[in-house]
Amino acid sequence: MSFILPSLTYSYDALEPFLDEKTMKIHHTKHHQAYIDNANAALIDLPEFSNLPVIELIKKLNHLPNHKKTILRNNAGGHINHSLFWKYLKKNTILQGSLKDAIEYNFSSISSFKEHFEKTAISRFGSGWVWLIKHNNILSIVSTANQDNPLMGIDISGTNGYPILGLDVWEHAYYLKYQNRRLDYIRSFWNVVNWDEVYAQFNQV
Repeated sequence: MSFILPSLTYSYDALEPFLDEKTMKIHHTKHHQAYIDNANAALIDLPEFSNLPVIELIKKLNHLPNHKKTILRNNAGGHINHSLFWKYLKKNTILQGSLKDAIEYNFSSISSFKEHFEKTAISRFGSGWVWLIKHNNILSIVSTANQDNPLMGIDISGTNGYPILGLDVWEHAYYLKYQNRRLDYIRSFWNVVNWDEVYAQFNQV
């Protein structure tokens, strides 16, 4: 089974003016596709791993041969992270219900949650991701380097939990529109969060 680029459920310009059409198209068709191509190439001679869904593969990185571990950490990681990211994006959805209650319980208020998320994202040195994760029914905000994902486990990603929301803070995600203004990009994210998807993930785990 080869990984394939997931189709988006919206057009590349659907998130304007917050995420621009050109960046979205390059991000999806070039960056994400490259992770998929590299992961597929690395799995050709690993039949015992090549049929795993990507979400299961990244949980088994420590079982991979040493010469394959880094390339699949980076590229299978890039594939799952972006596959999740596209689902988290949609304009005009509302944070409500049990998810809103849980965020307020864990972070005191919605504004405190957003402030913590933004601070974590802006503090990520270099490339990486910021996540809202659920673990043992507790919500927390964490950051991972490069294309690491919390599902890889604490010994690899430095954290552990199921991501229910994530933001890509690699420069390729925002530089055409925001240049070095990462904080502007991070704050624009609140205008395109697909809270319906986050709610679905919150209730799934």
